[in-house]
Amino acid sequence: MSWKISFHEAALAEANALSAEIRAKLNRLVLLIAGYGLDALPPRAARPIAGGLRELRIKGKDGIARAFYVARSGQQLVIVRVFVKKTQKTPPREIKLAQKRAAEV
Repeated sequence: MSWKISFHEAALAEANALSAEIRAKLNRLVLLIAGYGLDALPPRAARPIAGGLRELRIKGKDGIARAFYVARSGQQLVIVRVFVKKTQKTPPREIKLAQKRAAEV
């Protein structure tokens, strides 16, 4: 039941720019999905956003980050946008950028 996880090129750069703690938590979630599937995620770690786009929720001492992803057929998951969340509501421009990148993959 292993999943193939990949990053959009820009999302990989964004993930590498995160703080070490948040990057480690994102890596832990990615490895969990890769090994055991989306059902293995902790409750409230992921939620749907719009049009097949979902988010991984990451919280650490340095702040809150989100990783938007799309699931593809054949147990493939592509992370298309990673950002540090600074407001309570996710900015619409972040969702639009993630949807644009999802259409590219």
